[in-house]
Amino acid sequence: MNDVLYIVMPAYNEEANIRQVVTDWYEQIRNKPEGSSLVVADSGSADRTHEILLEMQKEYPRLKILEDCDKQHGPKCIALYDYAVRNGADYVFQTDSDGQTDPAEFSMFWKHRKEYDAIFGNRPDRKDGISRLFVERIVTLLIRIFFGVRVPDANAPFRLMRCDILSEYLPLFPENYFLPNIMLTVFFKSFDKRVAFHRISFKPRAGGKNSINIPRIVKIGFRALFDFCDFRKKIRDKKDADNTSIR
Repeated sequence: MNDVLYIVMPAYNEEANIRQVVTDWYEQIRNKPEGSSLVVADSGSADRTHEILLEMQKEYPRLKILEDCDKQHGPKCIALYDYAVRNGADYVFQTDSDGQTDPAEFSMFWKHRKEYDAIFGNRPDRKDGISRLFVERIVTLLIRIFFGVRVPDANAPFRLMRCDILSEYLPLFPENYFLPNIMLTVFFKSFDKRVAFHRISFKPRAGGKNSINIPRIVKIGFRALFDFCDFRKKIRDKKDADNTSIR
């Protein structure tokens, strides 16, 4: 592995945040090996997000824009992961474009990259509302019930993963799946990969409006229950296939 890093982030109507977020995170890519990139998936934005990104490309040569993807967050993440794998990244780090995560905390993840197959953020002190914290607690409980794994935070948008292992799990997703980060956390744990959870800060949105509200979260939650049943079967089938190939 040559330590080529792709930092990836989905974006949607983030004109209030995108310039500062890209500027801050780009510093984490400057000293990484040749081929490393910061990739933003922007498709469907109705504001100036895309225009700002195009302007910034003139100043930041390692900034890439992924345009041909679904406008929803989950499918954008899948498209970004697939893009990183196909373009030869050794590691992919995903965060969001809303300014809630701190780039200064990335160095700790990168420092320990050789020790783990994936390092996930843990947000014990979230600043985005008690309702979001409650939803996260429900998600971790359901993961424990459905998949038998314990995780402190399943969906943190602050995750460093080895691409060779990530590539094994991407085929398990429909391209329009809406909760890939939750399931990737489950996959890495279920297949006994070397996983760590590091505490991170999580700020309120720097600006703009969150497109996810509580009624929508509830709707997504009910849909997720059916998907969890399907993914539980996929995990069993993959384990059986892996065991057969070992024999």
